[in-house]
Amino acid sequence: MSTALNKPSPKDTPATSRRQVLKAISGLMLALFVSTLSSTVVSSALPKIIGAVHGSQTQYTWVVTATLLTTTATTPIWGKLADLVSKKALVQAAIAVFMLGALASGISQTAGQLIAARAVQGIGVGGVQALVQIALAAMIPPRERGRYSGYLSSVTATSTIGGPLLGGVIVDTSWLGWRWCFFIGIPVAVVALMLLQRTLKLAFVRRENVKIDYLGATLIAAGVSVLLIWVSFVDNSFAWGSWQTAAMVSGGLALILLALWVEARAAEPVVPLAIVRQRTTALAIVGSLAVGTAMFGASVFLSQYFQVSRGHSPTEAGLLTIPMMAGILIASTIAGRLISRTGRIKPYVITGAVLLTAGCAGLGTIDYRTPILFLGVSMLCVGMGVGMTLQNLVLVVQNTVQLKDVGAASSTVSFFRSLGGTIGVSVLGAVLARHVQSEVTKGLAATGSATGADSGAQSPAMREVVRIAYGDGTAQIFLLSAVAAALAVVAAVLLPSVRLRSSLDLPEKSTAPDSRPTGPAADSAADPAVG
Repeated sequence: MSTALNKPSPKDTPATSRRQVLKAISGLMLALFVSTLSSTVVSSALPKIIGAVHGSQTQYTWVVTATLLTTTATTPIWGKLADLVSKKALVQAAIAVFMLGALASGISQTAGQLIAARAVQGIGVGGVQALVQIALAAMIPPRERGRYSGYLSSVTATSTIGGPLLGGVIVDTSWLGWRWCFFIGIPVAVVALMLLQRTLKLAFVRRENVKIDYLGATLIAAGVSVLLIWVSFVDNSFAWGSWQTAAMVSGGLALILLALWVEARAAEPVVPLAIVRQRTTALAIVGSLAVGTAMFGASVFLSQYFQVSRGHSPTEAGLLTIPMMAGILIASTIAGRLISRTGRIKPYVITGAVLLTAGCAGLGTIDYRTPILFLGVSMLCVGMGVGMTLQNLVLVVQNTVQLKDVGAASSTVSFFRSLGGTIGVSVLGAVLARHVQSEVTKGLAATGSATGADSGAQSPAMREVVRIAYGDGTAQIFLLSAVAAALAVVAAVLLPSVRLRSSLDLPEKSTAPDSRPTGPAADSAADPAVG
């Protein structure tokens, strides 16, 4: 391993060969692959999994939400730890937690056990997904990072494409069964651990007398969790104007306000407020919230739509989502190369946000008879939008902070992206569940049945009611996703026009505006060149 990787300096350039860098991040890419696979392999299998553990539509949503919730709540903690302790050791610890959650998920006997196990798995997923970006930032300057972020997006797309297909094959294969949707990731994670041990070498300077802000981290996690739990159950288990709503909303907000008070006074805050207040970071956070909401809604509920509303098998449902995954693969790879070549990132983020909005709007018009070609085009737009925005919103922020703060800054953006996804899945899942329940109840009344949906669903008329209910309900949640994606467009337009720097770190002092170099030398300026 070259010293360029072990001892970075502000004057580093992309002199290290691409082969050396790819070798160094091979374990990271495999860890990212398996963490993404853990979510997508379940998506097409969830209807059968929930049936096997006798779960409800609300529990269907919570199998996904539990993972997103713990991922969201722990991401800032992983990110801050990455600025204080060994990044390599942290990645390995995150993979170990992920494996423990996967094993517990695979042996679950009830829906409640499965949800709890998925929550543990989410802690590991949050660590892996945040730390991969952070480790990459510790090795590669932002200008070149666009190319490698494209590689990571390609890995994500591959696992996202393969996940639903693999999950469908597993649950459709009698001698495997749904439990292997969780077990399958464990051997891959073991290989990732071995690769990381051999290939990843990052310089680490131990900082003395460092105090981790555990109080702030706990308050943030608790406040966010309370509000998300409220979102999931309001208007279903209790009313909007109930005492439960008052208690949970006021309690959640109080915890978050207290967390902000603690963070403003902490020596090592988990979420650095000084960085969050910067215009670029604030807009990237807004964009990440919106993209997360739209992206997770698409990945979670499309597979259910294809199976329940269109009558396809889990394997077929996975195949039908290929246009969306192909869009991620194509757009992230091409955009990553162009960003590294030009140093410009804003045009690609704007284009991605527009495509995401258009794709969600298209899916907002579907029903149970929509032509597959129209669905494919809409999903392709969603995938391309995600591919051009997801990693690049993190890269925009990494370009504006010093290397010592890149962990906290990166994880803050990832935190809000996961938060948007968690809110999106919770809210959209609740909207879908209520719509389906209402429409199926009307259908039962129309057919003269006084019993539940399950008993009536065996008749052709009742199956038609269920198909229509899920088709129309899926359209509703994508219209809401389109509104969220439109917010990402606004945030992208308002982002400063920056040129990614070619140095690994920011110099100690910024170059004065009147002496800032122009032309190629501007790429190495202290701050991004605002145009």
